[in-house]
Amino acid sequence: MSQSGLPPHDDDRVHLPLCPVEDITSEQRQTARRIQWKAREILALAIVAITTYTIHGFLSALAWGVVFAVATWPLYRKIQNHWPRLARGPLLPALCTAGMALLFLIPMLFVGLEAANEAQNVLELMKHARNTGVPVPVWVSRLPVGAGAVVKWWNAHLSDPSAAAEFFSSFDARGLAMTRTVGSQVVHRGTLFFFSILTLFFLYKDGDTIMRECTIASRRAFGRRGELIGHQIIASIHGTVAGLVLVGVGEGIIMGVIYFLTGVPHPVLLGGATAIAAMIPFCAMIPVGLASTFLLVDGGTMGAVTVFAIGAVVIFTADHFVRPGLIGGSTQLPFLWVLLGIVGGAETWGLLGLFLGPAAMATLHLLWRNWSRERGVSGKEV
Repeated sequence: MSQSGLPPHDDDRVHLPLCPVEDITSEQRQTARRIQWKAREILALAIVAITTYTIHGFLSALAWGVVFAVATWPLYRKIQNHWPRLARGPLLPALCTAGMALLFLIPMLFVGLEAANEAQNVLELMKHARNTGVPVPVWVSRLPVGAGAVVKWWNAHLSDPSAAAEFFSSFDARGLAMTRTVGSQVVHRGTLFFFSILTLFFLYKDGDTIMRECTIASRRAFGRRGELIGHQIIASIHGTVAGLVLVGVGEGIIMGVIYFLTGVPHPVLLGGATAIAAMIPFCAMIPVGLASTFLLVDGGTMGAVTVFAIGAVVIFTADHFVRPGLIGGSTQLPFLWVLLGIVGGAETWGLLGLFLGPAAMATLHLLWRNWSRERGVSGKEV
């Protein structure tokens, strides 16, 4: 009704758009849904960014836990199948996690004890040098080059007690600062190792659920390609563990036996150092060269040559034949890509990069193979 009480005239009526009301409502709903999806994406990105920044100091520990879990998951599966009753609760994950922790802690404890003994010997040598001086050792004269310069320096700094006391006094403040730095680093690394082991325990305990959820999320986000990439990363980690860790341990064992047979001092310690260095390509020659030098200064020229020659053959065979076949064979990755992934990953990410680098290169290689194979000459997918 109009203000005058008469029926409204045609000119007084509100003219609606030509589109039906149902279409306008549907369009508005679609617009609202798009806005909601954008808001959800922004909120999700903000939550991920805040969470990542909060735990960024422990990301390396979490990554190590994931690497440990992926590398040992086939073995854990076999243990589960062998003892199905223990697999129902947290006991089996706890036992396997404890075994993995001891696998790292026992060698580290042994190396720490050896280092402590050597440090004690160095302190005794410094004390003796400050009281009576240290005469020039016999092995200095056997050096192939620079023997005269070494003798001159030794007489000026270590043979005389007063000169030796002045020389070693400069190391006191540096040694105290270094001790504090080493102590803080040990505490920090120990904390990260604890969180890595804790992550490994929960991955063992809830591994099936985590894998199922990751598979569902990957299919929703990336389709079947995401699942293929995940399998490629897992295969790369398995191959890297076999190619780096197992081959490195094998090199360390072989060279440790050679050190023992040729009379190298501290053969177990040097064998462990060789195993760790052998995980990085072309780095195992450093402890091998050190062992050869020890034999050379002790007068064992033939033993030094033997250790160096055998070490060169073992390392060359492992780095050029065994390791590329284990790492690249599981992912069809060329040797150059394997080498770039290992060296580049170690330079960028440290020890963790030994596993992340090959995984990244394997994923890139998979994407390249899929892209180059699925497109024909005409540009259409086949």
